[in-house]
Amino acid sequence: MTAGSLRGRIAVVAGATRGAGRGIAAGLGEAGATVICTGRSSVTGNEDSDYDRPETIEETADLVSSLGGTGVAVRVDHLDAAQVRRLARRIDDEFGTIDILVNDIWGAEVLKGPPSSWGRPMWDHDLDDGLRILRLGIDTHLITSHCLLPLLVRRPGGLVVEITDGTAEYNAANYRLSVFYDLAKVAVNRLAFSMGHELKTAGATAVAVTPGWLRSEMMLDAYGVCEADWHHALDIDRDDGYPCAPPGFAQSESPRYVGRGVAAVAADPDRQRWNQRSVTSAALAADYGFTDIDGRRPDGWV
Repeated sequence: MTAGSLRGRIAVVAGATRGAGRGIAAGLGEAGATVICTGRSSVTGNEDSDYDRPETIEETADLVSSLGGTGVAVRVDHLDAAQVRRLARRIDDEFGTIDILVNDIWGAEVLKGPPSSWGRPMWDHDLDDGLRILRLGIDTHLITSHCLLPLLVRRPGGLVVEITDGTAEYNAANYRLSVFYDLAKVAVNRLAFSMGHELKTAGATAVAVTPGWLRSEMMLDAYGVCEADWHHALDIDRDDGYPCAPPGFAQSESPRYVGRGVAAVAADPDRQRWNQRSVTSAALAADYGFTDIDGRRPDGWV
């Protein structure tokens, strides 16, 4: 991937407010794309969000522009089909097509509970919380694809990226935190597979991508560090009141790492080789030769 390799491409990153979504928008911006950054947290308010966090879609759009792309912020609740249809009409009017659609919508980080709650049987979980996890993690992706794919298939070469946690192979063999979380993450991998089956007739590609241990804003806050000093979270002698991260955190990655992976696939003329597959950010780095922002190629799945 080189600067300008996606110049003229129109991308939508659904769920671009923070975490992997912001990293992916930034990675596409590095490559020169026009990136429509959607989410529920805006400078106009975040009352629709499941989080009380300071990050906004406008910040993400500004980051895209600062890196060489063109960032456009649009406030959208992806559980509301009417709002996503309005987004589709706006894109149709202003751009006429979509080249890249990234479904990174989540919003259930709080609902999944702390590590102490993981592994409890489903009957000990709050049912409403569990069903909302599925709504946030699956319904949003289906609604968004249903409304926006007509714009993506207007010309051959479109790319849909489903962001999840764990590859299809890994999730098939490993229980993931709870029945509700497990089902959401398995379903997103399968969604890329099934959409890829339908999209290939239009010359488009769908792939599921999982980051490793992601240094999201929420993760950094949990360990009382920032991106510049994240290694401090591994200090077993720290005395600042925050928990020490386990050794595996040494292989954590910034959100830009998966973003560069998505950008590399989007710029690949042979991107259809990824159709219906499930892959990690580390595997994409090994294939395309890019690195994280610190020059490393971490792999949190080894």
